[in-house]
Amino acid sequence: MINKNIELADNSCGHTYMQWIVAVLLNTVVLNYGLQVGWISPMTKVLQSETSSVVDQPISDESWMWIASAVPMTAVVGVPLYTYLSDKYGRKVGVIAIVIPQSLCWIIKLATTSVPGLLVARVCAGIAAGGCFTVIPMYVKELSQDNIRGLLVSLVGLNQNLGYIFMYAMGAYLEYYTVLWIVVWLPLVLIILLTKLPESPAFLIKIGEYETAARTVALLRGLETTDKEVIHEITYMKNEDNYFKSLPPVTFLCILRNKPWRKGLILLLLLLGIQACNGCFAIVTYISSILGSCGVTISLELQTLSIPAFMIFGSFVTIVTVDRIGRKPLLVITYAITVASFLCLASILLIQHQGGSVPGWLPVIAIVSAMWSYAAGVTSVPGVIMAEMFNFQIRAKVVGCVVMWAWLITFLGVFVYTPISNMLGMHTSFYGFAGINLLGFFVSLVFIPETKGKSVEEIELMLGGGHTNSKNSNEGINGKEKRTTPTTNE
Repeated sequence: MINKNIELADNSCGHTYMQWIVAVLLNTVVLNYGLQVGWISPMTKVLQSETSSVVDQPISDESWMWIASAVPMTAVVGVPLYTYLSDKYGRKVGVIAIVIPQSLCWIIKLATTSVPGLLVARVCAGIAAGGCFTVIPMYVKELSQDNIRGLLVSLVGLNQNLGYIFMYAMGAYLEYYTVLWIVVWLPLVLIILLTKLPESPAFLIKIGEYETAARTVALLRGLETTDKEVIHEITYMKNEDNYFKSLPPVTFLCILRNKPWRKGLILLLLLLGIQACNGCFAIVTYISSILGSCGVTISLELQTLSIPAFMIFGSFVTIVTVDRIGRKPLLVITYAITVASFLCLASILLIQHQGGSVPGWLPVIAIVSAMWSYAAGVTSVPGVIMAEMFNFQIRAKVVGCVVMWAWLITFLGVFVYTPISNMLGMHTSFYGFAGINLLGFFVSLVFIPETKGKSVEEIELMLGGGHTNSKNSNEGINGKEKRTTPTTNE
C-alpha cells in the first residue's frame, strides 16, 4: 500500500501556489491585528503629551493602562464567539466576521480621541483578535496539504510581526491621522477579497457538500477532480466524518475522559499559558517606555523599529526550519534564548536602579534577542502544534478553549505589569518573566511531543503512552500520511 501511494504521488502533477495565495490572504487579517496591537506603542507619546494637538488633554496613565489592556481582555470574549461561528457556519464566515470589527476599530479612532471612544475601538480590536488565533491557523491547516502545513500555519507569526514594524515605522514618522487613513482601507478591501476564498474542504464534507469539497481540493492542489489524490483525500474525509457522526456529540467531559485528548489539552493550556505571560507582549505594548527606562535616548524611533525587524527575521527562521528540524527543538532553543535575554535585561535594569550604568546598546541587544526568539519559536510553534494535535471532531472546541485561556493570561500579564513595575521596579518584572520562560523551557523539553510529519492518529498514540516510528509511518500522496480510522477510546 505504501509503494502504491508513493507511485501515485510520482505520477500526479499539481502545484501548491493556490494554497500559498489563500494562506497569504488569510494571514493579512493577522497583519491587521499586528497593526492594531502595535498602534499603542508609538501613539503613547502622542496621546499622553502635554503639547499634543490630537487630544484636548493628555490621557492619564490609569486610562491608558485600560486602553492598552483592552485587546487581550476582550479577546477572551471573542474566542468562543468565533469558535461557534466557524464551527456552525464555516471557516470563511468566521474570518469575514473577524475583519468587520477590525474595520470598526480604525473608523472609531478616526472619529474620536476621547478615552471612551478609544476604549470602544480597542474592544473591537480585541474581539477580532480572539478570532485571529482561533480561526486562521485552523482554516489554513485544513486548506493545506500535510508536507507544507507547518510552513503555511507559521505565516501567522510573520504577518503579526509585519504589522508591528509597519505601525512602528508609520507612528515614528507620520502624523496621527495620516496613519489611521492609511490603515483603515486594509480591512475594508479584505472583506471584499475574502468573499472569493474557498471554504474549508473538511467543513464542506461536514455539511454534505461533497462535490464542492472535491472541487476545492482539486483547485488547491492544482489537480483535476478525477485525480486519484483528490479522490483519496475526499474519501478519507468522508469516512472520518461518517465515523464522527456515528458517535455521540463530543462534550468537554468526553474530551477529559479520553486520555490522549486530555493530555494534549493540558499540555497546550500549560504551553499557551506560559507563552501568554512570558513578557514579550508587555514589551510590544510598552516598548518605548521600556527603552526609555533602560537609558536609550539616541534615535529612539530607530531602536524601536529594530524590535519588529528582528521579529520578522525570527518568523522567517520559523518558516524555514519548522518543517526541517521539527517543532520541539525549535521551541526548546528559543525558550533558552529568551531566558538568557530576560536575565540579562533584568540585571541591566537592576544595575541602573542602584545607580550604576551600562552601555546603551546592551539592553537593546537583550530585548532584540528576546523578541527574536519569541517570534522564531515561543509564539509561533505552539500555534503549529495546536493546529496539528487534534482531529476535526474536537479541533474547534479545543482550540477555542486554549486560545481563550491564553488571552486571559495575556490580559492579566499586561494589566499587572505597570503596577508591579512601579511598585517593585521594572527589574523585578523581568526577573519574573525569566522564571516563566525557564518553566517553558522545561515543559517543552520534557513533555511536548514532536508533531512534525505525523498524522493525528500518530500524535494521539504518543499522547496515550504509545510510540510511533516516523520511518515506518505510512506516507500517502504528496507527503500526506496514510491515516487510520479515528478513535475516541482511551
